[in-house]
Amino acid sequence: MEYFSKTLENGIRIIHKPEKSLVGYCGLFINTGSRDEEESEHGIAHFIEHVIFKGTKKRKAFHILSRLDDVGGELNAYTTKEETCIYASFLKQDFERAIDLIHDITFNSVFPEKELVKEKEVIIDEINSYKDSPAELIFDDFEELIFKENPMGRNILGTAEALKSFTKEDINRFIQNNYHTDEIVFCSVGDVSFKKLLKWCDKFFGAVLENRGIKERSKLEVYIPEKKIEKKDTYQCHVMVGNVAYDFNHPDRLGLYLLNNLLGGPGMNSRLNMALREKNGIAYNVESSYTPYYGTGIFSIYYGTDVDNLDRSLQIIDVELRKLRNKALGIMQLHKACRQLKGQMAIASENRENLMLSMGKSYMLYNRVDSLEEIYAKIDNISAEKLLSIANEIFDAQKLSYLIYK
Repeated sequence: MEYFSKTLENGIRIIHKPEKSLVGYCGLFINTGSRDEEESEHGIAHFIEHVIFKGTKKRKAFHILSRLDDVGGELNAYTTKEETCIYASFLKQDFERAIDLIHDITFNSVFPEKELVKEKEVIIDEINSYKDSPAELIFDDFEELIFKENPMGRNILGTAEALKSFTKEDINRFIQNNYHTDEIVFCSVGDVSFKKLLKWCDKFFGAVLENRGIKERSKLEVYIPEKKIEKKDTYQCHVMVGNVAYDFNHPDRLGLYLLNNLLGGPGMNSRLNMALREKNGIAYNVESSYTPYYGTGIFSIYYGTDVDNLDRSLQIIDVELRKLRNKALGIMQLHKACRQLKGQMAIASENRENLMLSMGKSYMLYNRVDSLEEIYAKIDNISAEKLLSIANEIFDAQKLSYLIYK
């Protein structure tokens, strides 16, 4: 993969991939998320992601929202357990406009008190909407079950009580303590020379005061599998099954991605979709996922089913996991699984916004971006025996936790 990179004097890293396109994409990645909050700060990382749009030293909220909208562009942001990202898409002639805006809202926000009060109510509504959606709420509750008494287990949105207590001073303190310049990456994809892009980055991000730091994240010390059933007023049962998994530096993480894709990935031919939906007709939506974090990770299976089919569905899940633990994939099965994953990755990379987001995260975590060819070679080197070993470790029936809304 052809890309250019440079580290500014303050530690902020720049990475750019030239692409012939009418549209440009860029994003600022900050290695800070909800797991970096103190208990009294629960929800503040996500809250900051909202309120940086509410006014800077030179722009009112309306001017921030209109700056790219007026020229047909889009500005967005998200917060995860471990990162905050502010990103944009725009016509290529508006690259400097986008960089200026992302810099301004990230480093010059003033957090007007009136806007803080309004946005707290918006996020409280967001929290309540999750409570009305068991298919979304169960993911947060399951992580709380897996990462019990660890910051990783706390949901990203926070609580209404904590949100109401946040002040401008709390926000600025969290930013000072966590937005370390040597853990920030600016990534872009588009039809602009790296020389010109670097000139703009020097102009805006180069002026940011240096704030280097070492992030201390508590690792999960003990994991105890648990089965929990909660009574919910829902039409169907919602089920999560899973285990702790490899962190983002583990050598077998790509093998687990491959197994997860085979088991419950987006393909309609995934083993879980075939077993639960196509063969038995007892689930509309079934999926599995694997997310690596610093020092830990999580593998999970989610589906919804009628209460009358709950026991049967759990038996089917057990059978499918047992197959992967007990019998290595055949040559053709392994070849098809590898080819399917590689195809999905190639298609995803054609979406330049997805490409920019994945590049930025990779560069933030590993200080490099592997090409598709390099990733393909790693996938092709995964053996059936290695997948069998991974399955016996991660899908071990004695290590699985269960959360059921019934």
